[in-house]
Amino acid sequence: MGPRFTRPILSFSSLVLLCAPIELAQSPAESAEQPRPAVAKAGGCDEAPQEDALVSTCAPATVAERDDTPMIATVPLAAQPTANIALALPAGTPIRIALDQRTRINHAGELVHGKVVETIYAFDQPVIPAGTVATGNVVDVAAVPGFKRAMAYSNGNFSPYHKYEVTFDTLTLPDGKKLAIATTASVGTADVVHLVSNPDKEQQQKGAAGQAADRAKKEAKGKIQEAKDQVHDSWAKVTAPGKMHRVKEYLLAQSPYRRQYLEPGTRFVADLNAPLNFGETTRSSEQLASIGGTPVSDSTLKARLVAEVSSATASRGTQVAAVLTEPVYSESHQLLLPANTRLIGQVVQAKPARMMHHNGELRVIFERIETPEDVQQAVLQTQKHAEAENAAETAPLPLRPHLRSQAMIGNLEGVEVDRKANMTLDEEGGARTTDSKTRYLSTGLAVLLAAAASHTDSEHGTVDGGGDPGVRTAAGGSGFRLTGAVLGLAVKSTPVSMAFGAYGASMSIYTNFLSRGKDVVLPKDTPMEIGFGAPHAGAAAQPKPQ
Repeated sequence: MGPRFTRPILSFSSLVLLCAPIELAQSPAESAEQPRPAVAKAGGCDEAPQEDALVSTCAPATVAERDDTPMIATVPLAAQPTANIALALPAGTPIRIALDQRTRINHAGELVHGKVVETIYAFDQPVIPAGTVATGNVVDVAAVPGFKRAMAYSNGNFSPYHKYEVTFDTLTLPDGKKLAIATTASVGTADVVHLVSNPDKEQQQKGAAGQAADRAKKEAKGKIQEAKDQVHDSWAKVTAPGKMHRVKEYLLAQSPYRRQYLEPGTRFVADLNAPLNFGETTRSSEQLASIGGTPVSDSTLKARLVAEVSSATASRGTQVAAVLTEPVYSESHQLLLPANTRLIGQVVQAKPARMMHHNGELRVIFERIETPEDVQQAVLQTQKHAEAENAAETAPLPLRPHLRSQAMIGNLEGVEVDRKANMTLDEEGGARTTDSKTRYLSTGLAVLLAAAASHTDSEHGTVDGGGDPGVRTAAGGSGFRLTGAVLGLAVKSTPVSMAFGAYGASMSIYTNFLSRGKDVVLPKDTPMEIGFGAPHAGAAAQPKPQ
């Protein structure tokens, strides 16, 4: 390479070296650790351009291209109209409580302690979970009226039970938070049973596989094995833990003098005297979109009775109202019916109890669902917000069908009542009271004892004018329980034994066969399970004029 080529190359290299520091001083150096800025995809680009790609390779989309791009149908939650819904329990809301400690009924001030047995909802939120501790006290122990005391004395009962009043004033939530409440509690129920109209419905809901497995088990066991299982279950109840306590309670109930206690498991229904507020929740228009929708056919709605219904006072057409105690959701878990939704129905059959021990019958159906007023207002609020934000919408949006009221056909499928009510449900949800089959045996035995008490006891050639001691004791117990049994054994007198036996036999005949039967009574706040059915074609969804 000649000198004339070398000199220009050296000059150009010197110029590059002089310019490099100036360029470095004017622009900061890029760090290898800094992330590279993200490149937004243009309308026609499937992926981000490469480093060495030209700028024109992925140009921004034109207006026409942007118009052709499909838009996402869902609106972000933050951009949707919302409404605030109060989480409050109105006055009169029942709290079902079961005692977990034995309580003496002796004087006012005795502490009562129990737990909530059913979760309480406000709108769609559980605000008082099951297991919440409830405490209160006995506020009043009434004196026994004179007539009741005299009747008890005549039956050998010298310590009749007193009427009492209990209140619960504190709730302790599972997280330790305490709530002060004011309640009015019902009389305690010692033994609650759950009646169902269709015991096979649960089996039907298991599916074909579950039903087939159950049928196979039943067929494998056979009738003889089923009978053995029933005997085994009955014996298991007798030999279960606590049997000595049950025997002791039975003997105490037969004794003339005994103390009055509330045993663990006794159920109370405590109605709130004032509203209980748990704040409020916010729901978007999308979350409220399904309210007022139709539940799945043959689903079960859990509710409570608003007012007492009795076969003695009700007649065909008497209105019946219930309130949902749990929210109802769709198959996609969309809220359809919030808690406190009202179910309106009527009595379709009422047969009062009559003399000669004819028992009462009662059947109700539910025909209409009414959404709570505050929930309706919340849905309307989100609708008005949507109308205000949509300037192109000139006419107001119509109210969704069935939001206020929708038709239904609902039968009673389950109910919780006192065991002493002797109530049953038939397959159509009709309630009726029944009599124990042992009434024939007990009455026949009382008549036999009365007849046997009139005979003298002859044994080994001797005659005992007082009669057989065992017969005297049994005859006395038939008439006056433990007191009569002791007197019948102690007093060796045939006339006395005959009097005790005749009294017991006559009372048994009157009570079991001649007296007035029992009416069907569904008390206020009775827990109910109502089967939802679609209404017939043309059924009115709006309330009927009163």
